[in-house]
Amino acid sequence: MNLLARVFRSSLGKKYIMAITGFLLFLFVIVHMLGNLQVYLGPEPMNAYAALLKSKPGLLWTARAGLLVLAILHITSAVQLASENRAARPERYEEGRPTAASFASRTILVSGLVVFAFIIYHLMHFTFGVTNPEFMQLEDLNSQHDVYRMVVLGFSNPWISSFYLISMGLLCLHLSHGLSSMFQSLGIRSKANLRAVTLFARVSALVVFIGNCSIPISILAGWVKLQ
Repeated sequence: MNLLARVFRSSLGKKYIMAITGFLLFLFVIVHMLGNLQVYLGPEPMNAYAALLKSKPGLLWTARAGLLVLAILHITSAVQLASENRAARPERYEEGRPTAASFASRTILVSGLVVFAFIIYHLMHFTFGVTNPEFMQLEDLNSQHDVYRMVVLGFSNPWISSFYLISMGLLCLHLSHGLSSMFQSLGIRSKANLRAVTLFARVSALVVFIGNCSIPISILAGWVKLQ
């Protein structure tokens, strides 16, 4: 605990925490996306995958708790660094607009907080059944939770799908800058590999955006439907 406190008192330590937690959260986003893309395989594979996860509650809840800790550390370090940066440079940008920083870098804190709010809603919607408790009662022919049907019904609502698409856009805007900054914070990014790092960040963000957004779009378009 004392070590963590000392790390948080250091700007460099906060950057390391934000970079490492950000990378681990990025890996989760990829794994989560791959799991969700099983909707294209139909009800049986997707429901079997969900049943497999739920059959290991200890591991599942440990992973959820770990992700929560990562998210809290990531957000806390980001907010503290932003506060320190503002304190170190109190003067306003000329004409009120920075020209060197990209839009993604200027909005990374806001986009991160909005995405965090979306994650809370997403959990209440599909994981805990707070917004739609009837989804938790859905069962397939194998008496498993019918996650496929839940996803299709959930994203059949244009408002929910729109919120999801906007949130994915913000997430990928966040990733496009965050992944590149992660390499810089860890001392990996340099002039020699700047182009490759930037390309990796942008392509990764684009892949996540296309993969995740394809699901609600396919459901609204009727390409993925109840079976």
